[in-house]
Amino acid sequence: MKNKALKIILFSLIAFSSVVFNTYAQSSNFPSGSTTGTMEMNRNTAPVQVPNIDINIRQPQSGQEVAFSVRLLVILTLLTLAPTMLLLLTCFLRFSIVLDFIKRALSLQQVPPTAILNGIAFFMTLFVMWPTFSQIYTNAYKPMADGQINLETAYREAEKPVRIFMAEQMDGDYEYITLFMSMAKMERPNTLADVPTHVLIPAYILHELKIAFMIGIYLYIPFIIIDMVVASILMSMGMMMLPPVQISMPFKLILFVLVDGWGLLIQSLFNSVL
Repeated sequence: MKNKALKIILFSLIAFSSVVFNTYAQSSNFPSGSTTGTMEMNRNTAPVQVPNIDINIRQPQSGQEVAFSVRLLVILTLLTLAPTMLLLLTCFLRFSIVLDFIKRALSLQQVPPTAILNGIAFFMTLFVMWPTFSQIYTNAYKPMADGQINLETAYREAEKPVRIFMAEQMDGDYEYITLFMSMAKMERPNTLADVPTHVLIPAYILHELKIAFMIGIYLYIPFIIIDMVVASILMSMGMMMLPPVQISMPFKLILFVLVDGWGLLIQSLFNSVL
């Protein structure tokens, strides 16, 4: 009986409160200070203008339209290959590998991050390659944009400074050119101008890898000596369980800072390219 009475009282209170709420809401704004809501949009509000994009696909009507489509396809393909070309046809490959070598030689794991090292290598590459890029812009891109030369001529003009840069970096070391020429079963060229570009590029890449690893080995030697000295001291003291890298890393950092390692490294890299 008590539960039944409580249910009746609770139901009565809920019904009474809903009636009071509806009566008050209809007679005034609720809650206090609010305005009457509406579902209609203000007619003075300007609608958002969304542009209409229309793409028409049709058959080419002349040979010029076919040539333009092929050129557009070639340009889009070159844009997708542009990052790879920047990495392999410039000195970025050498800079990035050497910077990673010095990071490992110092036994550093997280500092500086790889993205920072790649950024340093990228801007160093821009600094070194700026004269070459300026020649490409002056002799190839600008005349093509002005309509003075066609796409094929622009490609030939842009190819020349890049080939000259790669040939200067190889500096008479043509063993990889001979390697690829023999693999392609081509005749021995009389001059470097007779070497095809598809042979010069892989030869240059292998040459840059060899130079970068040679520089990395030279950088490793003094830091390996420090590791060997620290390891021998720890073994003589009976502290074989203590990692030698943990003790030698501060000494390597002190040595690197005292000799201005970053300045010497950057200057040496520039001297190896310029």
